[in-house]
Amino acid sequence: MLAIMVMVIFTIAGMIKGMIGLGLPAVSMGLLSVIMTPFQAASLLIVPSMVTNIWQLFAEGRVWSFIRRFWMLLFGVVLGSMFSFLPTLNQGQGHSSELLLGMMLTLYGMYGLWAKHFPNLAQHESWLSPIIGYVGGAVTVATGVIIIPVVPYLQALHLKRDELIQALGLTFTVSTICLAIFLQKNPVAHVHLDYLWALLALLPSLLGMWLGKKIRYQLNGQKFRRLFFIGLITLGGYMMLHLLLG
Repeated sequence: MLAIMVMVIFTIAGMIKGMIGLGLPAVSMGLLSVIMTPFQAASLLIVPSMVTNIWQLFAEGRVWSFIRRFWMLLFGVVLGSMFSFLPTLNQGQGHSSELLLGMMLTLYGMYGLWAKHFPNLAQHESWLSPIIGYVGGAVTVATGVIIIPVVPYLQALHLKRDELIQALGLTFTVSTICLAIFLQKNPVAHVHLDYLWALLALLPSLLGMWLGKKIRYQLNGQKFRRLFFIGLITLGGYMMLHLLLG
């Protein structure tokens, strides 16, 4: 029964990721935490997140140009995961960080849905990237999810639809590696990382992502933008309700 629940959860999470380029960790962490601890849930999503992120990164080509552009952002993510200023998953105090993340996702989604114009931060990219990356890395080891502040930042660079998806794939790949290293180096007593279960979650994640990607390719830029922000509001609202009611 547990295996079926895990597979259903990752199919749903994978489909959301395929449609808007993110959401697999957030959705799976939220749903899995009903049946296991946050640390166990984070360890379970390592393999599906890694494989789907790499797929997302390489699907459109031009990978090296993205690495050259965003290497300072990635460097910041690594530093933030190593020297986090937030309570981390293994400290059992991550709920406050997760609640804050849910609130930020919801507010940003609402802003993006109704705002007519986004600020353009491209001219400040050289000094903003390491700062945003550092905060994102800290959020990753606190919640298992990097979305805030990286997603709003990448959106503010005015990337095109597929460029945004690929930039997210690159950032998420690095953050997932950092999370995996963190979980290995900071174990919780009596909790072990079970990568066999993680492999079980991989196939439905890939299936869901393939379905979601098919849906995304049917959308024009305006419809994708609307779906993207509705997805953020839904993710944030779910995270808050799950914590407040759980």
